[in-house]
Amino acid sequence: MPAQHDIESERELWDAYAGGIKEDVFDGGPVFRWTQYADHGPGPELLGSPASALEIGCGTGRAMATLAEQGVKVTGVDLSPVMVEKASERRGPYGVQIHCAEVLDYLRGTDETWDAVYSVFGAVWFTDPLKLLPLITARLNPGGVLAFSHPPAIPGAYGPQGMYKGGFAGKALYTYRYSYTPRRWVGLLRRSGFESAEARVLDAPAEGHIGTLIVTARAPGA
Repeated sequence: MPAQHDIESERELWDAYAGGIKEDVFDGGPVFRWTQYADHGPGPELLGSPASALEIGCGTGRAMATLAEQGVKVTGVDLSPVMVEKASERRGPYGVQIHCAEVLDYLRGTDETWDAVYSVFGAVWFTDPLKLLPLITARLNPGGVLAFSHPPAIPGAYGPQGMYKGGFAGKALYTYRYSYTPRRWVGLLRRSGFESAEARVLDAPAEGHIGTLIVTARAPGA
C-alpha cells in the first residue's frame, strides 16, 4: 500500500516542530551547510553559480539568506504557517520570498523556473520522489541543478518510512520520510528526466556517527 499522506495532519506536525525551535535559531545569521554537523562538508558551491534558486522545505531560511547575500534571487516554500511566519520575519530583509504551501501543489501551480532547486533535510526527504522529482525537472532552467541532503537509509529499510511526532504520546500526528540507497536515488533521478545524477554518503566527523546522504543532479540542456 502506498504512503497515505494527510497534509493537514502533516502541517500540524510541522507547526508543532516550528513552535519548538528556539528563537535564537531563527534569529541567527545566514548559515549554509548540507550536513547535521557544524563546519563539516561542502557548502553552497554544490549549486554552481545560480542566478535564482528555490529551497523546498526551507525551514528557518538561514540557507536562503546565505544565497541572497551572494546575489542569488531566492524563493522558499514550506508547509508550516508557523515556520513561514517566523522565517519571513527574519529573512525578509534579505529580499527572499517564502510561500506557505505543500510542495507538490506549489510546483504544479507555478510557472516560475529556477537555475537551482535544493533541499537540506527538507521536502525531498518527506515527499514521494516519483511525484516530486518530475515536477522539479520541469521547473529547472536548462542545465539547472537539483541538490539535496538528508540522513542515509537504515540498511534494509527502504521506501516510505512512517514517522510519528516526537514522544510517541499525544495526538497521532505523523508523516513519511523516503529513504533509498544512493544507487536507487540515481535511478529515480534519471527516470525523472535528469541528464546526470550523483549520490554519496558523507561520513560524519566522528567515527560511528550518522553520516549524510548528499545528492546532486543536472537537468538537460547547456
